[in-house]
Amino acid sequence: MRATDLRRERWRALALVFAVAVAASGCQSKSGASDVLDPSAIAAPAGQAGVPAAPAQPALASATSDGPTSAAAAQANLTLGTGPTKVAMLLPLSAPGSTGENGRKMYDGARLAMADLGDKLLTLTIQDTRGDSANAKDLAVKAITSGTAKVVIGPSELAAAQHLAKLSGSKRPPVLALADNFAGGPGVYSVRLSEADSAAAGAAAIAGKGARKFVLMVPAGADSSPIESRVANALSIYGATLAVTLPYSATDGGAKVVSDMGSLVEAPDAVVVACGDGSPIAVLAALKAKGIPGKAVTLIGTDRWLDRPMDPLYEGAYIATLDESETGPIADRFKTTYKYQPDVNVAYAYDMVALSAGIASSAGPDGFNKQVLENTTGFRGSTGLFRFRADGSSQRSMPFFKVEKGQLKLVEKSTSGF
Repeated sequence: MRATDLRRERWRALALVFAVAVAASGCQSKSGASDVLDPSAIAAPAGQAGVPAAPAQPALASATSDGPTSAAAAQANLTLGTGPTKVAMLLPLSAPGSTGENGRKMYDGARLAMADLGDKLLTLTIQDTRGDSANAKDLAVKAITSGTAKVVIGPSELAAAQHLAKLSGSKRPPVLALADNFAGGPGVYSVRLSEADSAAAGAAAIAGKGARKFVLMVPAGADSSPIESRVANALSIYGATLAVTLPYSATDGGAKVVSDMGSLVEAPDAVVVACGDGSPIAVLAALKAKGIPGKAVTLIGTDRWLDRPMDPLYEGAYIATLDESETGPIADRFKTTYKYQPDVNVAYAYDMVALSAGIASSAGPDGFNKQVLENTTGFRGSTGLFRFRADGSSQRSMPFFKVEKGQLKLVEKSTSGF
């Protein structure tokens, strides 16, 4: 096999392929519509015009033999790459417990993405938030006001991300926030799968099978509005409707909300149950007493159910969520390099660094704008197909599962695209 063919095959196996709609000057078509570039251009044979040569693959040994890089090792190398596009990344490298472990996994994911794609395109500066929201907020504000970073990846602290979403300013760089359950904001994009994403994808999958009347049950509070909006929009694509949204309180044991459903909605086809930071068990028990799930009514859960051990009451429910054991084209290489299995923390970090490299390659350092990041085509990463919306939220196509015998059984490899 020729060297160029070998190179092409290697990149197919290792690199993400992003479809980037470029709206930078010099990349416009005569009609004014943005060209859609396939930054498999990044994966094209070296030596073509505008395509960087594939970087040499250094030995990126993990500081441990069976887990993420240690905090000390991570802090010893906080600048990666020599490219002209400056990127800031904020990670909880020295935080205690699982927060720090996840931060160091994201660091390893970023390192692999730099070796695969970003080394000659980006200069990635990583700062340790220590898992402290106040410190993360301060570092993030400095990063977006420094005038040097073209994009900020992180923070992972929810309060810090929410603070950034409230700031105004049209000239600040975009933020690709890594915080869990973050709704997003203008110019501050939510990277991780949210409960709204999962609920909407699950509802859409069932609507695609013919269900038309849906009920949504959500914990009472401010987080219910984004979930309601996303589910209603997803259902409308299929001609289905959200008949009613029923907020519930953890103190009523679920009986009241299920009783209210019976008096408000006649013969629903499906019930979607979101749970936020709490447990869905009380509501599921009340639904079970009414024969839900059953032949007439489908039960749809969310990824947040899976934050706690699988309960027998989950049986028969459908859930749209990422497959944490599947990280696409990077899995084998990551495990070989770092000696542990990658998870979604690794994948999110890899995807955001790789996306930054793709934009830098296609549009240059000034290509990080709304037209590119919010293009409707979206991006395909190791976490699947995703796109960012103008309100900062994200949409994802993801696997669709049914709970059977306490396990997630794959029903569809991917929920419908957008």
